[in-house]
Amino acid sequence: MSEMKRIAVIGAGTMGAGIAISASVSGFNVIVIDMTEAALESALSRIRRYLDRQTEKQKMSGTEAAATLDRCRFSTKMDSAADSDLVIEAVFEDLAVKRSVFGKLESSVGLETQLATNTSALKVSDIGAGLIRPERLCGLHYFSPAEVNPVVEVVRTDATADATIDAVLSFLGACGKQSIECLDRSGFALNRFFCPYTNEAARCYDDGLGTPAQIDEVARDVFGVAIGPFAVMNIVKPRINLAAVRNLTPLGSFYAPARSLETTGDADDDWDLTGDARIDVTTRTRIGDRLKGAIFLSVLEELTEQVAAPKDIDMGARRAFTFAKGPVEMMREEGAAKVKRLVCLVQPDWVGSVSV
Repeated sequence: MSEMKRIAVIGAGTMGAGIAISASVSGFNVIVIDMTEAALESALSRIRRYLDRQTEKQKMSGTEAAATLDRCRFSTKMDSAADSDLVIEAVFEDLAVKRSVFGKLESSVGLETQLATNTSALKVSDIGAGLIRPERLCGLHYFSPAEVNPVVEVVRTDATADATIDAVLSFLGACGKQSIECLDRSGFALNRFFCPYTNEAARCYDDGLGTPAQIDEVARDVFGVAIGPFAVMNIVKPRINLAAVRNLTPLGSFYAPARSLETTGDADDDWDLTGDARIDVTTRTRIGDRLKGAIFLSVLEELTEQVAAPKDIDMGARRAFTFAKGPVEMMREEGAAKVKRLVCLVQPDWVGSVSV
């Protein structure tokens, strides 16, 4: 396949606009496609605001900003992607909607066009089940905000061709992204442990160990993150986090959503982060141990399944989620006996082995 030059992004929402910014700033011609002019206008406004901020901070000249904007086009017609080298779908996280998009896309683009989905939770193979040529489909899971966050998961299904993976890795490298290659398993490499981490925080709240503000304070201290799990959920929206957690439930009872997460997410509410965040040392330790146990259990399971390499999981935790240390590194420091004790706090009947 020839070098990629033209990128199409299907979906002009927050993620779609961010992906368009990342590609256009890196020199690619981008067309953003959405069903409504209002969505396209919103994406254009976001791109302009980003470029204005970059010029104000003197990270980009006015000439460079203008050239970047000139590389962006907008359309309400799916066949506008016809001459693209890569099409990235970034529509609503709904299997039927995504399948419909790819059904229309496959007949609109050339045989050499590579296809990607930005799904964060659905299996890529399920999305591409109806494709005539599923070998050219992969997952490209950007993390929010896509124009800033350096990490992208590259998801390979059983059908994905090596040529497709090579092409998207080259594209992401040109965009300055750090790629994590992973298998098409629930949660991929990073949400596989990050969703259980947020879910266990909600379980700690359900069990009366602390308020969301207190649990966030513990998480900031234990993992060295800038913001805790409840604050993260408020940014991405609890209903979206709940949907991602629910997509992990086929993995077993440990992954079932916490009661308060279901209540808050289904009501489309935010977590209340007000109040005193101070907490006693004993309770702080109990919360920290459970949060670590949830992460460690998830990572041990994905390592057993060979979803991703340990070094990539750690890199993703640091770069995508701003953890001070990756979970594999943390487990090595804790030692096998303590890791097993922490895992058994969240799943008492766990009988796996600690091998990192």
